[in-house]
Amino acid sequence: MDEQRETPSSGWPDSASDARSGELSREAGAERSIAPQAADGPACCGQLADISPNGRLVASYVYAVGRVEARFPTLSSEKEFAQAAGRADTAGKTDQQTFYTVLSKHENRYLVRQLCWVLRIQGLETYLLQPRALADIDLLVDAIHPDRSANDIDVVIGVRGPIAPPEMCNGLMVPLVAFDQIYSFDCDALVKAIPRPEAALAERFEPAARELFHRIMQLTDNAGASDEHRALNYLAMRYPAIYWKAAEQFGRDFSLTRVEVRPSALSGTRRIVDAIFSYTNRNTDFTEKFSVRVDIGEEFPFLVTKLSPYFDF
Repeated sequence: MDEQRETPSSGWPDSASDARSGELSREAGAERSIAPQAADGPACCGQLADISPNGRLVASYVYAVGRVEARFPTLSSEKEFAQAAGRADTAGKTDQQTFYTVLSKHENRYLVRQLCWVLRIQGLETYLLQPRALADIDLLVDAIHPDRSANDIDVVIGVRGPIAPPEMCNGLMVPLVAFDQIYSFDCDALVKAIPRPEAALAERFEPAARELFHRIMQLTDNAGASDEHRALNYLAMRYPAIYWKAAEQFGRDFSLTRVEVRPSALSGTRRIVDAIFSYTNRNTDFTEKFSVRVDIGEEFPFLVTKLSPYFDF
């Protein structure tokens, strides 16, 4: 494969390219926002932090894949929503369409701020979401669009904060995440949007890509907060070469037998990891490994080296 095709496409999938990149100006004093943790400073405001190899405090970043849900934290907020829905034209709409229609109106933005927004991962309530800027509230509303299906997935990128107090979301006590980016897509749409390899692989590409995607998403305790899971989630969303390789290996009668992430020997002052994909021949048990390096030292991971054969020494 040529170098150009190995580069992750910022436009894949289409829904991701339409999403906001978190470059909106941050409004001073934004409601219920979590201040970002500077890498050189002490943790503030109860925010969680990790310890880097050189002993400095760094932010706890999140690159999580799940489903965003909106909930009423109090009875009064639920009743206020019911009054707003009563003033809207909702005849013939489903409950989900009504919910979205009411919240998407500009005059009802105060209701969006009253709700608590939960990210569920593998069916578990994992994070409470808060925008780093008030303008990013639109990303929450867009995530609950009325055409959602069982295969819809939301990707949340942000900074993890402290555990939410019980009064914040009707007793739900999970970590807060101040997000900079949310984008949503259907799993099947993601697979179809991946740039295709050569024509010889096209007929078996979609089943291979779908299987690899689900294998990564179903890793134990993948909450998108550890270095391992942030790297793998980034690759699943942004690096089509891992899907090309899966289709190629399945075509050679190899099975995907292991996915692991190790700290890279090239890390130095950066936090760089090697994501290693092991494929074993179904007849001979011979294993081939391929790795890709990812820098996960900051909020937005990025590729360091492309996918290439990996050898144990």
